[in-house]
Amino acid sequence: MELTDDIMYQAAVNKDTSFEGVFFTAVKTTGIFCRPTCTARKPKRENVEFFTSSKEAVLKGYRPCKVCFPLEKYNETPDFIKEILKELSENPALKFKDADLIQRGIEPSKMRRWFLKNHKITFQAYQRMFRINSAFKKIKEGESITSTAFDTGYESLSGFNDSFKSIFGFSPKNSKVQNIIDLKRIETPLGTMYVCAVKEGVCLLEFTDRKMLETEFKSLAKRLNASIIQGDNIHFEILEEQLKEYFEGKRKKFTVPIFSPGSDFQNKVWTTLQNIPYGAVRTYKEQSIAINKPEAIRAVANANGANRISILIPCHRVIGSNGELTGYGGGLWRKQWLLELEKKNAEG
Repeated sequence: MELTDDIMYQAAVNKDTSFEGVFFTAVKTTGIFCRPTCTARKPKRENVEFFTSSKEAVLKGYRPCKVCFPLEKYNETPDFIKEILKELSENPALKFKDADLIQRGIEPSKMRRWFLKNHKITFQAYQRMFRINSAFKKIKEGESITSTAFDTGYESLSGFNDSFKSIFGFSPKNSKVQNIIDLKRIETPLGTMYVCAVKEGVCLLEFTDRKMLETEFKSLAKRLNASIIQGDNIHFEILEEQLKEYFEGKRKKFTVPIFSPGSDFQNKVWTTLQNIPYGAVRTYKEQSIAINKPEAIRAVANANGANRISILIPCHRVIGSNGELTGYGGGLWRKQWLLELEKKNAEG
């Protein structure tokens, strides 16, 4: 499908997130350029021109919008929040109060809005979840509930029990029969992603604007009998380093452990995806032949769509029989970007 001006204008009017990164809207009457998802009032069609990169808009003399910040990476975590999250990661017992934020020059209301938008909870709730995540693991490893409560910053055992139960739905003494899935936001050149991991490996890697994300979270939690909570995991650091190398064109194969709970058929399809060489593409038909089920093209396509681990299980390498890009949960523009990255570096 050709990306016409009419299609881009309609996408901007609809604030369509699937066009993030594809184009930028520039308004001739104000001299400002925006993301397609900008919430500012939309200009008349005749006053708009489009650019495929922010660089083009800047070189043409347009200024970045102060509502949607088009020069920033989409959904990227601000540096001042990254620093606080790093400190929480190193010491989950820390408690950042409004006064602590103000002392750092951070407006508490700004912090609250960012967490509500990106995590659907307040910063204070996020901190509680991070502490409880740490406590959960300590108890699973055999530490006593009492020592865990005070080690993770709680002032009373009853307060700890109440907080634990409000988040997990069960008391600390029953935690040994339950599981936990660690969650973290990570930044990439294509936008922010959510990563989930358990002891066995990474079990979800998706862009934060994927429309089916909530469904995937619920499905994963149900399948693993677990709660998904913000926290640290041994696999996160390895994943972030390997993704950085991948986006720089220096890595063609991932070695970070992955854990992909699914049906036998789904796992067969996902394994086949991982066997598609870097820089190459396959059609759904070729993929179905590879698993010795040549007539199961639709089932293969459905299994591809059910893949929760983007990039590591490279469903972006599957295209339509006519050579066109087909559905991709992260958006077709990202699929095209990934294929071009791999093709360029495979040839290199």
